[in-house]
Amino acid sequence: MKGNYNQIRAMLAITRGSLRAIFRSPSAVIFSIAFPLIFILVFGFIGNGGRVSLNVAFDKNCDTTNPVYSAIKGIAGLNIIKKTDIELKEDLEKGRIAAIIKIEKSGLENPPYKISLLSSEAVNPQNMQVLQSILNAVISGINQKSYPNTPTIAIVNNTVQKIPGRIYRTIDFILPGQLGFSLLSSGVFGVAFLFFNLRQQLVLKRFYATPIKRGYIVLGEAISRVLFQMLTSIIVIGVGHFVFHFTLVNGLVTFMSIMLLSFIALILFMGFGFIVSSVAKSESTIPPFANLITLPQFLLAGTFFSIEAFPTWLQPICRILPLTHFNNAMRNIAFEGASLASCWKELGILGLWTLIVYAVAFKTFKWE
Repeated sequence: MKGNYNQIRAMLAITRGSLRAIFRSPSAVIFSIAFPLIFILVFGFIGNGGRVSLNVAFDKNCDTTNPVYSAIKGIAGLNIIKKTDIELKEDLEKGRIAAIIKIEKSGLENPPYKISLLSSEAVNPQNMQVLQSILNAVISGINQKSYPNTPTIAIVNNTVQKIPGRIYRTIDFILPGQLGFSLLSSGVFGVAFLFFNLRQQLVLKRFYATPIKRGYIVLGEAISRVLFQMLTSIIVIGVGHFVFHFTLVNGLVTFMSIMLLSFIALILFMGFGFIVSSVAKSESTIPPFANLITLPQFLLAGTFFSIEAFPTWLQPICRILPLTHFNNAMRNIAFEGASLASCWKELGILGLWTLIVYAVAFKTFKWE
C-alpha cells in the first residue's frame, strides 16, 4: 500500500486546499491585491510628481572658471554625474539624469555667461522646471552678493534642447515598489502565519499520520502561495499598464521577465516567513518579528522615491536590502528594456540573500 502512495497527488491536494484558504482570507486579499492597487490608483491619479534629488551632468565644453559653475557644484540637491559622452547620452534617453548643463561665455558684457540645458523626453518635465528654478536662484544669489551693479551674471536659456526618449511617468517608479512590497508582505506575513497556525492547530501532526513526506507538505503549501502571488502580480501590472500606461518596453517579453523576477524574489521573501514562523512563540509575536523585516525595506528600499534622496551615510544600508535590488532590477527591465541577464548584479545579490535566509530557515524551522 505504501508503495502505491502518490506523493505528487498528495502535494497537489495540499496546494489546492491551501489556495482555497488563501482566497477565503480577507487579509490575504487586502494586503496582497487591494493595498498595492490603492497606492497605484492614488499615485496614478496624482500624476507626475517631482523628486527631491536630481542627477545632472556638465557638458565637456562647459566653462568651469566662472562662479556659477562652482555654485552649482555646491548644491546638495544636485548629484553631479561624471561619465563619457556616450554614457551620458544613454542616461539621458533612459531618464537617469535630468539634464546636461553647459555654461559658456555669451560674448556680451551683460550677461557675460549663458546656460544651456540638454534633456530628453524620458525626463519628468517637473524635474526640468525644478532644475531651471534652482539655476535661476543660483544666478540671483550670485548677482546680489558679488555683482550688485550687473543686471545678471548669466541667463538660463528657457528653450531646453531635447533628444528623443521614452516618457517617464510616476507610475513607472511607483508600481515596481508596490509590487515588491506586495511580494515581501505576502512572503513574510503569509508564510509566517500559515505555518505557525498549522503547527498550533496540529494540522502538521495530522499530516504525519499519512504517508506524505515532510518536504512535499512544505512544497504544496509553498506552491499555493506562489500561484496566488503570481496572480496578484498579473493584476497589479495589468492595472498599471492598461489604466496608467506603466511602461513595458518590449511588451510580452518584458512582462515575462518581470514575472520570473517576481518568482525569484518571492522565493527569497518566503524564506523570511519560514524564519518568523519558527522564532515566534505565539501568534501575537508574529507581526513584530515580521515588521522588523518588512518595514525597513518598505521605507528604505526605494519604494516611493529614490534612495539617493536619503543622507549619504544611510544609502549603503539601503543598498544592502534585497527589496532595493528587486525594485532596481524591475525598473531597469520595465522602463529601460534590460534583460534578466543584464541585471546579473541585482540577481546575484538576491541569490546570496536566498542562500543566507534559507540556511537560517533550515536551522530554525520547527515541525511541532
